[in-house]
Amino acid sequence: MAFATRHFVRAASSAAATAAAKKLVIKHVTVIGGGLMGAGIAQVAAASGHTVVLVDQSDEILKKSTKGIEESLKRVTKKKFADKPEVDIYFIPLAGAEFIEKTLKNLTTSTDAAAVVHSTDLVIEAIVENLEVKNELFKRLDKFAPDHTIFASNTSSLQITNLANSTTRQDRFGGLHFFNPVPMMKLVEVIKTPMTSQKTFESLMDFSKAVGKSPVSCKDTPGFIVNRLLVPYMMEAVRLFERGDASKEDIDVAMKLGAGYPMGPFELLDYVGLDTSKYIIDGWHSLEPNNPLFAPSPLLNKLVAEKKLGKKTGEGFYKYK
Repeated sequence: MAFATRHFVRAASSAAATAAAKKLVIKHVTVIGGGLMGAGIAQVAAASGHTVVLVDQSDEILKKSTKGIEESLKRVTKKKFADKPEVDIYFIPLAGAEFIEKTLKNLTTSTDAAAVVHSTDLVIEAIVENLEVKNELFKRLDKFAPDHTIFASNTSSLQITNLANSTTRQDRFGGLHFFNPVPMMKLVEVIKTPMTSQKTFESLMDFSKAVGKSPVSCKDTPGFIVNRLLVPYMMEAVRLFERGDASKEDIDVAMKLGAGYPMGPFELLDYVGLDTSKYIIDGWHSLEPNNPLFAPSPLLNKLVAEKKLGKKTGEGFYKYK
């Protein structure tokens, strides 16, 4: 009898270990932040059959987010179902109209994050790029989300480890860095910290593929892959201009015609936002003050101080009408 009991305990432990090692199939997703990135993530998740709750601080923001998603879906369907001749009164393919309806049925909104995370498999944060604000959010939601729930941040510049440390689920925490515009851009950077479990990492990779993206993996290094290469490239272009080695116009033309880039570095800086670029480089500089790639730019600082932030303000390195 004693042998049978010990055998049962061993079998039960083995079953528990197997269950613990099994990847989580993500079905229910909560996206925190109804801005451009959060709305885009919610859209692709809902369009791929996931149940999604989009959360922000007010119903007004969420109404704007939902309207933006609807407009984006209309643009997507015109391309996705271009070979389907039947259209509705808005000239949207009928198959596309069904796709939009089905996608929107998968999407709900809420202003109460704590109330909706109790039944979610994945929380994706896409709020303001501020470590303190993000940590406060994750610390609060950690108390309400189930044990199995994975937390992920869409941050483009902050270290995932610093965010994970605000919770008790460091092994169920990773980065999911989508790119703008989310419905069009195929890439997702999946970030694994030293504490992220293999099960969590594989679940995030599988989710990225399920929403139609091509995931790449990266350790928790500043800027991950794309921004780690892109931001120093843009900053070096600014330094080239600051030294008087070439005009910004010639630098842009050179990189477009010589390297095949769709935009030159100054055009890209204006598109991204000079304040965003400054925030990223300042953060990296504080982490690695002796790294010349992360050295601040006096010209960039001056333009930001003058509120010349790029296309969104009508003037940055270039002027916009």
